[in-house]
Amino acid sequence: MTDEIPIPVTCFTGFLGAGKTTTILGLLKQLPKEYKVVLVKNEYGDVEIDSLLASQSQITGVSEILNGCLCCTMVGLVENALVEIKDKYHPDRIIIESSGSAFPATLALRIRELEPKGFKLDGVVTVIDCINFKGYEDSSPSAKLQAKYTDLLLLSKHQLVSERELDQLHDHLSLLNEDTPRIKVSPENPVDPTLVFGIDTRLFSRTGDESIDWEIIKGKSGWHGDEVEVRTVWKGGKRPEAAHDHAHSHAEGEACHCTVEHGTEDNTSHTKGDVIPVDREVLEQQLAKLNFEIYRVKGLVRWATPNSERGSIHILNWAFGRSEFTPFPDLDLKPDLEGVIIRLTIMGERGEVTRRARRFAEGLGAEMI
Repeated sequence: MTDEIPIPVTCFTGFLGAGKTTTILGLLKQLPKEYKVVLVKNEYGDVEIDSLLASQSQITGVSEILNGCLCCTMVGLVENALVEIKDKYHPDRIIIESSGSAFPATLALRIRELEPKGFKLDGVVTVIDCINFKGYEDSSPSAKLQAKYTDLLLLSKHQLVSERELDQLHDHLSLLNEDTPRIKVSPENPVDPTLVFGIDTRLFSRTGDESIDWEIIKGKSGWHGDEVEVRTVWKGGKRPEAAHDHAHSHAEGEACHCTVEHGTEDNTSHTKGDVIPVDREVLEQQLAKLNFEIYRVKGLVRWATPNSERGSIHILNWAFGRSEFTPFPDLDLKPDLEGVIIRLTIMGERGEVTRRARRFAEGLGAEMI
């Protein structure tokens, strides 16, 4: 009997808002139709926003692990997810996109341990935000480690900075990681799959101080920087579950037994006939008030449209002052999102998010949980 060929696994990492999902989607568009890829997404919040976007692309399947970070939950969830994907889809490759504050070393080590079950770590790829990396790298241990322990650095948003700023970023990255290849990427010029696939990671063969660091991290089960705080802002529809902190997470469909203070027994804020869309101008004004301590805002917003009093649902992706809105009217057909006006996950520096998310919610006439 022929030996089973292991399924290559590529891990994408990068800080919140760096452009990981955009980079992956650009990669997927270039693959042959017959090439089967399954994406494992690790997201904060109770709505798999990035996965909804990914589902519109040429992809065999999407698996979500919601709330928190894979480095905190990988012992059972990652193995279960990969085995299920293998049995259900028989993919040519699995791509794992970790949460923005995750350090992929523990994830990489775990995948290596799963080699007897038919998986092989092909490479760890880090997406670097050329605009904001220098700003949050000083306060984020995770961002620094993501840039240091990787097989490939992809420079996102490079077209939005000056040549001088890009040169300064290269100098800064060289202090952290001088030898790892760097490639510029953008939505218009996505990375060539041949440069990402088939890397055959060399991270485990590193020597000296880097080898010592890996062994230390390997001994810290569930290591992470514990640096991101998460809150949910909502209005309309069924009350979402409270956004869990980075301290733990749950797979989609897995019951949460955490103690959450829900406030009132009524879990809805509006009836079917009381759906009043958000004024887009007001929303953008509130987003403009967020400062650098807020890294990312993503989720669903409904604003008025000329053809509908109830408005239309859009996916909001906001990172460090830049917003992107994607219309997604099909979400109105999802029973669990009926009547939703705002459902946003706000992520930022620990100790700052609650206060700023509360002000943001108040400005929109919404609630924070």
